[in-house]
Parts: sequence; structure tokens; C-alpha cells
Amino acid sequence: MERAVILSACGVSPQMRRYIHKGDYIVACDAGYRNAAVLGVKPDLIVGDFDSAPRPDTQGDMIVLPHVKDDTDTQYAARWLLEHGAKQVTLLGALGGARMEHTLANIATGLFLARAGVQVILADERSELHYLLPGQPLSLPRGDWMYLSLFPVDGSLTGVCMSGVYYPLSDATLTPDYPLGVSNEFTAPTAELSCAGGCGLIVLTRADG
Repeated sequence: MERAVILSACGVSPQMRRYIHKGDYIVACDAGYRNAAVLGVKPDLIVGDFDSAPRPDTQGDMIVLPHVKDDTDTQYAARWLLEHGAKQVTLLGALGGARMEHTLANIATGLFLARAGVQVILADERSELHYLLPGQPLSLPRGDWMYLSLFPVDGSLTGVCMSGVYYPLSDATLTPDYPLGVSNEFTAPTAELSCAGGCGLIVLTRADG
């Protein structure tokens, strides 16, 4: 269970199947079980209070959560995976959708996992999100990404160094009230990022059009 995928309820396309690898442990959260069918996979575990979709008729493992609780269904799944040894977690169906608060909640869940030492990716059709933490530099391949943005998500992000991009940074400070790190661009096959303090959210985006 070192590698896991969480399927949340926002829509996905079959092409997102590229994020799922053989042997991944798959957890579907509430209506996220519908995304399992789209992706052609079978969840190893379904969790949820089933307030956004009917409880599925399945013989597989399921954890039914109460409607009144502190954790979102996705947060519960993340906590469960962490307790069961997950080291890499990809969240699909966690971005976009009709309710912005769910996207923000899922970004917070990703940060929870990253701070616990888990390698985390959140992805949709056009973007991919990573977390930057002190003492954990990242090397991100350009691939087919056009833009690279960096935002602080826990107060100021300090000691920021970034190379392989159009606007490099050295020992910079990014603050939550000024989006200095938005819409940078790759200039090298790999972008190198590091920080000394705070937590950062990296957003990779494909070219417009």
C-alpha cells in the first residue's frame, strides 16, 4: 500500500488513467466510485457518508462514515492511508467541480499528507499540483507543461530558490497577499525548487488552447 490513489467526486476523463499504476491501492470517496468506472479500475476501498451519491452495491471493502463529522470523506481516506503506510498518494477528481470549497478542502488534505512525509500529487486534465516543503527540494521535469506557478499556503514562503524557469528566484520570500510566483515558464528540461521555511503549492499547467 505504499502507492495509493484517492478518487474524489469531481469529473475525470479516461485519459487520467495515466496516473494509475499497477499495484496502486485505490480508495474511492463517496461519489468518487463513479470515477473508478470512468477510469476502468476497481476500488480496493470505498469510504463516505454517501450524501452526494447512493451507497454503492458492492461486495468490496467499504467504510460508511457518519454525516456529522469533522473530516471530509477525502480527508478521512488520506488519514486512513497514512495510518496504513502510504508513501505516495495521487488525488484524482479532487480539483474543479461546482463547489470551490471542495477544491480548497482537497488542497488542504494534500498539505496534510505532504507534511506527514507523503509524496503527493493532485491532478486534473490541465494541471498538476505538488507541495514544496523545507528540506525537501523538488526537481520537476518540463514534459508538456508550459507554466509553473508557486504560491505560499501557510504564511510566508521563505528562502525560495527556483531555476530552470523564465523568472528565477534566489533566497526570495513569497507572501500570501501578493502572487509573485504565478505563471512562470520552463526554460530548461527540469525546474529546480527549494525553500527554507513555510509551505508552497506548485501548480503545473499546460499551454492555453
